[in-house]
Amino acid sequence: MSHQHFLIYKPYGFLSQFVYEQKRKKKLLGELSDFPAGTMAIGRLDEDSEGLLLLTTDGKVSEAVRSKKVDKEYYVQVDGIITDEAIALLKTGVEIGFEGGKYMTLPCNAKKIDDPNFEIRSKKVRDDRHGPTTWASITVREGKFRQVRKMTAAVGFPTLRLVRIRVGNVNLNQMKSGDVIEMENLLEAVLS
Repeated sequence: MSHQHFLIYKPYGFLSQFVYEQKRKKKLLGELSDFPAGTMAIGRLDEDSEGLLLLTTDGKVSEAVRSKKVDKEYYVQVDGIITDEAIALLKTGVEIGFEGGKYMTLPCNAKKIDDPNFEIRSKKVRDDRHGPTTWASITVREGKFRQVRKMTAAVGFPTLRLVRIRVGNVNLNQMKSGDVIEMENLLEAVLS
């Protein structure tokens, strides 16, 4: 059996899944394309997050990409002007809540960046009258539930917008929200 792999730019407001059993109507990945049976998201982006999401029909590829050997890079727009001290704390690891307890994040790469000028989101981030915002790049090798959001909040700069731009060596590049690209040799591309 040959497997299929996809890159998608998950739009804001979509769940990273194909089935949702609750009564409330949610936007699901299957609305973006006619994916083959057995397609699964490799990792997740929460409903409020957007950006690069990899899909596959191969569970072994999914497991390899989700491992701590693969970098995941996020651009985050935070509330306020993020400080050098906050960036330094993010780099060394911060304590976040996880599964009812406390968890110390692993050291990561973090830096301030210029506004990446993403396309305007379907729901406005917030009104400019609420003060300044800045952008940072955070690259992690782990993926706890809402981890990057919890990390920026832990250093005093809550995340307003989060866009995953890279998984391993696969980049969002010029994709637009809702784009779907089929890709051969996904694992090779991620790890190369």
